[in-house]
Amino acid sequence: MKSLVAGVGMTKFEKPESRAWQYWDMAREAGTAALADAGITYGQVEQVLAGYCFQPSTAGQRAAYELGLTGVPVHNVNNNCATGASALMLARQLVEGGASECVLALGFEKMKRGALGGGAGDDFSTSPVARHYSVMAAAHGFEMSPPTAQIFGNAAREHMELYGTTAAQLAAVGAKNHRHSVHNAFAQFQTDYSVAEVLASKEIHRPLTRLQCSPTSDGSAAAVVVSERFAAEHGLEERAVEIVAQAMTTDTEASFASGRCIDVVGAGMSRAAARAVYERSGLGIEDVDVIELHDCFSINELLTYEALGMCGEGESGKLVESGATTYGGRWVVNPSGGLISKGHPLGATGLAQVCELVTQLRGEAGRRQVGGARVGLAHNIGLGGAAVLTLLRR
Repeated sequence: MKSLVAGVGMTKFEKPESRAWQYWDMAREAGTAALADAGITYGQVEQVLAGYCFQPSTAGQRAAYELGLTGVPVHNVNNNCATGASALMLARQLVEGGASECVLALGFEKMKRGALGGGAGDDFSTSPVARHYSVMAAAHGFEMSPPTAQIFGNAAREHMELYGTTAAQLAAVGAKNHRHSVHNAFAQFQTDYSVAEVLASKEIHRPLTRLQCSPTSDGSAAAVVVSERFAAEHGLEERAVEIVAQAMTTDTEASFASGRCIDVVGAGMSRAAARAVYERSGLGIEDVDVIELHDCFSINELLTYEALGMCGEGESGKLVESGATTYGGRWVVNPSGGLISKGHPLGATGLAQVCELVTQLRGEAGRRQVGGARVGLAHNIGLGGAAVLTLLRR
C-alpha cells in the first residue's frame, strides 16, 4: 500500500524568545496550514504523531488539542534532531500497515537562546550521548566551546587531515545555504554571505565559524500522510506526493570502534540508511533532483554528500566547490537554506525538510524553485543516534 503526503505546513523559524508564543501556538499554526493544504479537516485525522525534544511529557496532546478535541490517539516522539523525520516515518507505517487512512505528523520546538547542550545538562556522564563524547574526548580532548560544535568541528579537522579538505570548502557550504535562504520567507536568516564573510565570522570551534553552524530556533512543521484510497476518495491525488521509501538506522559498533568523530557523528548511519532507501525504491542518487539534508554544521553536509553516494570518500569538499550542489549544478542541496540558515527547531526540522521537498516537487517554490524537480530526498540525523532518509516522488 502506498502512502502519500497530501498536505504540508510550517511556521517561520525564528530566534528563540523573539515572539511571544508557546509551542502549542506554533503547532496550531503549522498544523492548521497542513490541513488546509491537504483540503481536509482535523476531524478526518485518525492519529497524530507529535515530535519534540524539549517540551514536557504529553506536550503532543497539548499541541494537538489546539487543532481539535476529537479523542484520536496522540503519540509523543523524541529522537533528538531526527525527531521530525521519525514522526513522519511512524505516520507512514501506520498508513501503509492499514491501521489508519489519514495521519498527522506534527513537529515543534520552543528552545532557549544560546548553544545547544549535550543532552543532560552539564553532566555528560549521564548524557544519552556520553559514549559519543567519550570517543571525542579520547581523540581530541574536551574544551570549553559548545559540545555539539566540538564534536562536529573535530570531525571537520579529521576530514581536513585525511583528505585535504580546506576551510574555504567548509565555508562554501555555509555560503551556499545562506544564499539559498534569501528567497525563503520561512527561514530564520535571509542574508547572502560570501565565502570570505563566512570565514571571517566568529569562530565557534575550529574550523567552524558561526555562519556554518545551525542556530537554536523556535518553530513548527507538519505533514498530512494518507493512503491511496483516502486520497482517491477525497480528490487529493493531483497535489499529493508519494513517499517512495524510507529507512531509519542507528549506531553500530563501527560508530565507535574507529575512534574518529567522523564515525561518531553518524556518517556510517547515513550511508546505511541511503543504501536501504535505494534498495527499497529501485532508485539511486542519480535519479534525485533536489535534496534537503541535515547541515547542522557545514562538515555534516560534506559527510552526507559522501554517505549518499554523490561523490567518493574525501571528495565532498571539491564537490561543493565545483557548484554541483546548487542551482545550475547536478543537484540542488538545501534550497530552503538548510538548518544553517533556515533554522533548527529540533522536533520540527525533519518535517520542515519534507515541507520544502513537497513544495519543490509540486513546482510551487517560487524564486527558489528547482526546475523540473520530480524526485526529492530528505536526510535527518540526530546524535544518540538515528538517521532517517525519506525518498519522495511526484
